Amino acid sequence: MKQKKIPMRKCIGCGEMKEKKQLVRVVKAPDVLDENGELLKKGDISVDLGGKSSGRGAYVCRDTECLAKAKKARRFEKAFSCRIPDEIYDRLAEELSEQV
Repeated sequence: MKQKKIPMRKCIGCGEMKEKKQLVRVVKAPDVLDENGELLKKGDISVDLGGKSSGRGAYVCRDTECLAKAKKARRFEKAFSCRIPDEIYDRLAEELSEQV
């Protein structure tokens, strides 16, 4: 019987390839545009525990050190091409600490 392929993702904090189940997905929802293509609302950034939310995703280990490395190197900002306020990082740290 053929084994299923295990999806691998790269942690943006430490840069290690790990199984998708071992990482936490952070997602930026798509921007909302009007019929003329003008921006109405920027996409929200949130933690996607189920891994099924639509939008651009980035993965980080379930470790506050990896989150700190990603914040210091501004890797979420590079992945999502937008500035991320410190409140988002604080909320991510809280949710990561609750999961452990």
